[in-house]
Amino acid sequence: MISHQSESKAASWYLVQTKPNAFRMAERNLLRQDFSVFSPTQIQTKTHGTRFRHSVQQLFPGYLFVSFHPELPRWRAINATSGVSRLVTFGGVPSPMPHALISGLRERCANDGSLLSPDRLIVGDRVRIVSGPFADYIATVEQIDQDKRVWLLLNILGGGTRTQISIRQIQKAG
Repeated sequence: MISHQSESKAASWYLVQTKPNAFRMAERNLLRQDFSVFSPTQIQTKTHGTRFRHSVQQLFPGYLFVSFHPELPRWRAINATSGVSRLVTFGGVPSPMPHALISGLRERCANDGSLLSPDRLIVGDRVRIVSGPFADYIATVEQIDQDKRVWLLLNILGGGTRTQISIRQIQKAG
């Protein structure tokens, strides 16, 4: 989720570790205290028997980003927030996340924090399928059409299989 409550240019982003199974509680309570919160998510598909289950998963499970001014003493309330395990610090001082990392993540996310698929795919790119029956397979982009459909070449059982998929179901393989 992305929230832009009372965020100004001088504020930096910091990493917060949440308690197990208390992510939503931590997020909700930090928002109530008027902190800006950012937690990128992605859709994952898993097979359960013969069915496919789609679920929204955090990109960094157990962590979220919070924006605040370190000069103001109110940041100390973060550690006492319900659902928060701790604000990640080094030597007792919160260390800001690199600006390039946070801005890059935010550019790749929709307003709700969900990770967007890359728009700049080219033929020959290696991609990972993130949802659908071929979830977690690595494939090669063979063709891209105007309707945001992508033709992929999958290496299944030693042979190349061509399939068509929505651009929202893939991400570039690192």
